[in-house]
Amino acid sequence: MYYRDNQGTPDNRYPRQRGEYSGNGGGGNSGGSIRGGRQGQNYIISPPDKTLVWIIGALIIIGIMAIFSAGSPRAVAEGVNPVFFTVRQLAWLVVGIFGAMFFSQFDYRKLRAYTYQLPIVVLVLLLLVQFTPLGLTVNEAKRWLVLGPIQFQPSELAKPAIVLMFASLFSESPVLLDDKKIPAYIIFAVSLLLIYKQPNLSMIILLSFTFATLYYMAGGSLKKLLMAGTGAIALVAFTIRDYQKQRFLVWLDPNKDPLDAGYNIIQSLVAFVEGGFFGVGFGNSKQKLSWLPEGHTDFIFAVIAEEFGFLGCFFIIMLFAMFLHRSFIIASRSPDMFGKLLAAGIAFSVGFQAFMNMAVASSFIPATGIPLPFISYGGSSLAVSLCMFGVLLNISKKRVQRIRPYAKKSAY
Repeated sequence: MYYRDNQGTPDNRYPRQRGEYSGNGGGGNSGGSIRGGRQGQNYIISPPDKTLVWIIGALIIIGIMAIFSAGSPRAVAEGVNPVFFTVRQLAWLVVGIFGAMFFSQFDYRKLRAYTYQLPIVVLVLLLLVQFTPLGLTVNEAKRWLVLGPIQFQPSELAKPAIVLMFASLFSESPVLLDDKKIPAYIIFAVSLLLIYKQPNLSMIILLSFTFATLYYMAGGSLKKLLMAGTGAIALVAFTIRDYQKQRFLVWLDPNKDPLDAGYNIIQSLVAFVEGGFFGVGFGNSKQKLSWLPEGHTDFIFAVIAEEFGFLGCFFIIMLFAMFLHRSFIIASRSPDMFGKLLAAGIAFSVGFQAFMNMAVASSFIPATGIPLPFISYGGSSLAVSLCMFGVLLNISKKRVQRIRPYAKKSAY
């Protein structure tokens, strides 16, 4: 899959196209051009990837069904309408669809103009969460920003912001340290620190791995990545909090504390066992009846496993695998390096988040709170994921330059 850059840069994971150049982050004229014509003119643009649309559509439908099933008992317990969570998710779905439609029509190359603007906006929002009364604490985590009737997680916006910033910078040069990247590293480090204070370790892991993937895809050194990873593990080992250590120890043996720290893991595994191969049927889950906490958010995959069994889980895993496959095909076919890295970063961010959620639900990795993209209840996650999906659709449109204008047929 990977091969050397045809312009002499060693070990580039994605080759720069002949005639491509690196812009300075200005509008539609950045991100490379196709040789022999003016940027943005005289192009034939193909429709977006329809297979990707069907995949995301299937995931969203599954998500609405799962939220209706898993969220109804929680809504009744809170004294609200049983469809409360479903209706709110549908409202955010409408917002996300409009966002996806906008970004699918917005030339992705113009996003380079926002290389630093979007990460700075996210940084300001994270500061508002931590140091103003607008920040909301839920379950001992201060992750939400409340602006009137709107409540959302700024850390979700960090995903596309980090992908955009480093896709833009690494598309110009795969060098890890240079003067142009220092402001980006400062923004990145401060954002991670603020997210750590929420606390939201799972988002830190996701953003860090996304950064490493973009660097490697651009042709970065694997040796430097391994050295940085070793240092990061050592740093986490010295700064990890007591409850996070407890999560790791309980993951090794949930029965050490079955009524407290190990409770979620045990109930999630019970849901998988009860589901078996075919599942107990839609709406028939018992674990969602106050046995499994956060069954409509972080552990929604366990509820799906109980109701639809191994077959339902396998179907969802295959949908995410197909999403990754189509996304990396889109990345490889992009006419410029910025598009390649942007598509690869979006694909990895969504795919790795899905892996983390499903791995936690099945006790493959220690418990950490992170939603399942397009499926878990959470408006911020759904809207941001759909906007990233819209960018992918725009990149999937093939821009082929016409050699000459079509000749008009004379009338006879």
